[in-house]
Amino acid sequence: MIDRNNRYDGFSTTENMTADKIADFLDSLSMRIRRDTFVVLDNASVHRCKLMKELRPIWEKRGLFIFFLPPYSPHLNIAETLWRILKGKWLRPVDYFSTDSLLYATNRALAAIGSELNINFAHAA
Repeated sequence: MIDRNNRYDGFSTTENMTADKIADFLDSLSMRIRRDTFVVLDNASVHRCKLMKELRPIWEKRGLFIFFLPPYSPHLNIAETLWRILKGKWLRPVDYFSTDSLLYATNRALAAIGSELNINFAHAA
């Protein structure tokens, strides 16, 4: 996840992204927040599954609210801008030589967001 102030919080994996992984991440986030927080998600099936629906009331009691984008609206999802810039500018062709090198380079770039790497979301679309 990223906000318009280049604050990134997330995780990387070489495994398939599952609802369990996303729910674990959001659950952990809900325990750390200090004020009402809104998370914008697209309509991927892992975001709309039974587990997420069951956990949503718990998260809302903790101040974490889920907002879904309208279908077919990637232009409204700033995370899509992050991935486009990550793949198009921050990762080098050599980073794709192996899964390990790609994971390392991705994590290196994501860790630098907000300090060495920034996105101007007003002009990134």
